[in-house]
Amino acid sequence: MTIQTIKTTPYTDQKPGTSGLRKSVKQFKKTDYLQTFVQAIFNTVEGITGSTLVLGGDGRYFNREAIQIILRMAAAAGFGKVILGQGGILSTPAASNLIRKYGAVGGIILSASHNPGGPEGDFGIKFNIRNGGPAPESLTEAIFATSQHIHEYRIAPIQPIPLDKLGHYELAGMPIEVIDPVADYMDLMESLFDFDKIAAMLQSGKFNMRFDAMHAVTGPYAQRILEERLGAPAGTVMHGQPLADFGGGHPDPNQAHAKELMSLLFARNGTIDFGAASDGDGDRNMVLGKQFFVTPSDSLAVLAANATVAPGYRSGITGIARSMPTSQAPDRVAAKLGLPCFETPTGWKFFGNLLDAGRITLCGEESFGTSSNHVREKDGLWAVLFWLNLLAEKQDSVANIVRQHWAEYGRNYYSRHDYEEIDLKAANELMAALQEQLTSLPGKTLGKRTVADADNFAYTDPVDGSVSRNQGIRILFTDGARIVFRLSGTGTQGATLRVYLESYEPDSSKHALDEQVALSDLIQIAADVARITEFTGREVADVIT
Repeated sequence: MTIQTIKTTPYTDQKPGTSGLRKSVKQFKKTDYLQTFVQAIFNTVEGITGSTLVLGGDGRYFNREAIQIILRMAAAAGFGKVILGQGGILSTPAASNLIRKYGAVGGIILSASHNPGGPEGDFGIKFNIRNGGPAPESLTEAIFATSQHIHEYRIAPIQPIPLDKLGHYELAGMPIEVIDPVADYMDLMESLFDFDKIAAMLQSGKFNMRFDAMHAVTGPYAQRILEERLGAPAGTVMHGQPLADFGGGHPDPNQAHAKELMSLLFARNGTIDFGAASDGDGDRNMVLGKQFFVTPSDSLAVLAANATVAPGYRSGITGIARSMPTSQAPDRVAAKLGLPCFETPTGWKFFGNLLDAGRITLCGEESFGTSSNHVREKDGLWAVLFWLNLLAEKQDSVANIVRQHWAEYGRNYYSRHDYEEIDLKAANELMAALQEQLTSLPGKTLGKRTVADADNFAYTDPVDGSVSRNQGIRILFTDGARIVFRLSGTGTQGATLRVYLESYEPDSSKHALDEQVALSDLIQIAADVARITEFTGREVADVIT
């Protein structure tokens, strides 16, 4: 079969962010836009010839069309085999597991994660490397550099592969295996958690839960594992059918977007004991108890403190890592357990070296991402199963478990305020103005707090020595409180300013305050020092989590 060589012109906007290349569907559907970026990946990644590629996505609009294009280009590039999720579906953590399990050279994951879908929504593509994790900055920068000099791409002639039928196929001499996207992942989860104990709790009739799949990729995974394997009642999984537009919703598992789940858990006389949600590609999670929200930072800390309840972690953990904007709650657990705790930039790829080197077992980000060394991605359903294992072991409520944790370690009051789709120029000016203040802030009194230090966070990887600069502006106070300012790397419209606020309270008699009340002075300090209203025109944040 003759491979076609198609002439093309480089696009200047194909620089990957923290989680690959994310653009609007309309941008991806421009002539050869997807093809140009895929060819840049194939031209950059070493060891492609004869190797295995894992391929799948979250089922959003353009997913199936993109997969057919990528299969044709993979055949032209000389891959020895493609492992493809049935229906084009693979959650991000499931893809990471497949890469590791089958020794693939890497995987292409088609997702814009928590961004909206549909014809007017977003699409995304990222490459995961041999360890199953996201490509490091050195590789994404090389892919972008290559994309700027792409003048042709190679592709096999059209030969549609039946995505929905399990089996073995061939395209231009390249084998393609369409696999059950859930089976390998479920086997992995069963090796980590006490499924018998969880099943007994779910089938007892005394414990009620809801899992909101948000019409995204985890629907099939949750239905197979929670309802079929563990015996939770039918209907436990809400919005379980993946839809190209996520049912018109925003597949971001937080209080603002999982409103139906929130209403069930916070109902005055509600009967649901445990609630959870995951996002578009299955790597994020939200955990709820009855009238109780667990922050992602606290979730990581609680799981770390109780890791040995799960069979896969019974021998203990080697260390913990968190992204810099994540609260310092996990640090306190690490200190008590005598374990190292690492503070990394935002972006899951920064955990990869630490995991591969055996320096850490658990890791997490405040943006609803938690995971461990079982894969090299954050894993939403894994976190939910970990909590179910903990609840089955403790025979206690979510709220009691977290409050007992606060009583032992103290409470890190924590919140994130997002100012979405603000003018990019104004956002950059705001950050530049903050940068100019850094040297003058230490020693100043802001409100009732004194600034101990202020910087633009830089990270030196303890494994390979690589340095990542300009990762977020921090204002650190003498009492341990923090304010962090970052521009998000996951949006596609304008800029999103994220403001992170944290204050530590060791006194258990003061642990019952509302987060926004406890952090009210820091909220005002942040608004004043960054001149948020002046630069953005916003009086309040668009999303508060």
